[in-house]
Amino acid sequence: MINHILVHDPRGFPPQVVAKPLASRLEGLDGRRIYLVDCLFDNSEQFIEQLRDWFQTHLPGVDTPVIQPRESWADDPDMRAAIAADGDGAILGVGL
Repeated sequence: MINHILVHDPRGFPPQVVAKPLASRLEGLDGRRIYLVDCLFDNSEQFIEQLRDWFQTHLPGVDTPVIQPRESWADDPDMRAAIAADGDGAILGVGL
C-alpha cells in the first residue's frame, strides 16, 4: 500500500506594506494628558498602575487617565476617538 502525503507551503504571498511616518514628538509632557491604555492582556492592569504611579512620582504635572478598549485584540474606534479628541498622547500597555 502506498501512502501519499500532501504538503502545503505555509509561506504564501506577503501583503504589500505601506510605510507610515511616526507621530511627531511632543516638546514636553508637563501639563499634557497622556492616556495609559490597558490593552486587557494578562497583568496589563498591574503594569498600567505601576506606570501611573511612576508618572505621579516623577512627572506630577502630567495627567494620566487610564482607558481600556471594549475587548482585547479588537479595534475600538470610540476609544481612539476619545484619545484623539482629549489627549496629547497615549501609551499602550500590554502587560508583563
